[in-house]
Amino acid sequence: MSNQNDVNWVEKDRRQLHPVYHPKSHMDPLVIERGEGVWLYTTDGQKILDGMAGLWNVNAGYGNEELARAAYDQMKVLAFTSNFAGMTNLPSIKLADKLAGFAYEGLNTTFFASGGSEANDSAFKTARYYWKRKGKPGKYKVIARKGAYHGVTLSTTFATGLEKYHTMFGPAPDGFVHIPAPNPYRFDGGMKEGETIGQAAARALEEAILHEGADTVAAFIAEPVMGVGGVIVPPADYFPLVRAICDKHEILFIADEVITGFGRTGEWFALKHWGVKPDILSFAKAITSGYAQLGGIQITDEIRETMETAADSEAWMHGYTYSGHAMACAVGLKNLEIMEKENYPARAKELGQRLLDGLTTLMEFPFVGDVRGLGLVCGVEIVSNKDSKLADPMLAARIFKAAQSRGLRTRPLGNVLAFAPPIAINEEEVDEIVKRLGAAMDSVA
Repeated sequence: MSNQNDVNWVEKDRRQLHPVYHPKSHMDPLVIERGEGVWLYTTDGQKILDGMAGLWNVNAGYGNEELARAAYDQMKVLAFTSNFAGMTNLPSIKLADKLAGFAYEGLNTTFFASGGSEANDSAFKTARYYWKRKGKPGKYKVIARKGAYHGVTLSTTFATGLEKYHTMFGPAPDGFVHIPAPNPYRFDGGMKEGETIGQAAARALEEAILHEGADTVAAFIAEPVMGVGGVIVPPADYFPLVRAICDKHEILFIADEVITGFGRTGEWFALKHWGVKPDILSFAKAITSGYAQLGGIQITDEIRETMETAADSEAWMHGYTYSGHAMACAVGLKNLEIMEKENYPARAKELGQRLLDGLTTLMEFPFVGDVRGLGLVCGVEIVSNKDSKLADPMLAARIFKAAQSRGLRTRPLGNVLAFAPPIAINEEEVDEIVKRLGAAMDSVA
């Protein structure tokens, strides 16, 4: 350990404005000095098991020398050059080639951005562009779900279905519509007699399309497993119905796999669990295990062909300074190599089941209403009453703090405690998550 704990880092940190900031939420932050495997070490000597893999993304764990070396080697040769039309670089070419068809058959073209918000913003603009090129400029609206999280650019903020993200940034741009999410534990949409929750939630999509007019709707966007909205795993019949509805009404289906992509759920990409593929795929986070800023979208061959036949005046005028960043793409290539070599989807499936089974034992506590997950992403829902399912975010916050004091980092999402540890975690460390969370619950019970 260094002697950096002699410095008042928290006071110096006040010079920095943090994401989703309010001073009350940042009174006593953890000051992280280093990480190793699934463990984080603070400047004041705490050792913390990171049950959230950073922000759902450090799949390879901390301190991976192969990824650090890949960044160093590429930066020595070429850290960055513009990737705008007329110029390219070898790592971005190689990574785009590697990703062609990797997620879903027919998605062979990749546009690189720096993260998930930029990826989803790019997806919205691409959907609008596509329909204009198809002679249907009136198709511009995006349907999303209540509780969804899609980013914090202006457009993705209002695609996000969480009102707290909207309050101080309105008025909302036109064209974003929200429908009920397929939440098996607390579905808030209307149900007809004999309907499953999956059928009811899919019907809500079709009704929204008909209400808005299919000739005004460009796309539907969905996370295969909702993250910030409470780790919602949909019923098995939901996404096949969604795909059919989108096809029926000529709506592009955007899969936001920023959290679920690259092995997290036990498949390389989560829609594979339901045998469904999107028209546009958004990815980020685990593509580099957080070692470099990288995200992007993949599009179908048909969308790419629509771009290729555009007149000069109809160019796809979109891009970012760091699109196709050479160093970030080199890290992404090395990270994919590691994930394939160590079979991350299989690891996530096996260890995720172990975590889910362990967390399910905590249902014995009177305030644990539901435990759910898919692969290595799990949620524990805290309620004040199991019968009424009344959400208790204050109690969830107390458990979160108690867990952190016991060296376990989770993330409170309202009344849901989320877990998405590095896929590099081992069995003993999975069991340690359950043990420490159980101790935290005991302390507040």
